[in-house]
Amino acid sequence: MKVILTETFKKQLKKLDAAISKRVLDYLEQIELLDNPRSRGKALTSNLSGLWRYRVGNYRILCRIHDDRLIITVIEIGHRSTVYR
Repeated sequence: MKVILTETFKKQLKKLDAAISKRVLDYLEQIELLDNPRSRGKALTSNLSGLWRYRVGNYRILCRIHDDRLIITVIEIGHRSTVYR
């Protein structure tokens, strides 16, 4: 699957520590190689229904998976205490 990074995600990624940014990008490269990206993530519910989250340390990556186009759109990243707000 192809991973697409939104502009919002790119801006948020630049604000993070360089080591964390590298870990996040490495993780997304691993996700891109998977046949089933849902095998690593977790589906979100309630007002975030339809999104998936991936955990990288204390940070969460929020994504939308488009099966018909084989695309994962990375929407947002943030610390676990604030990302779901």
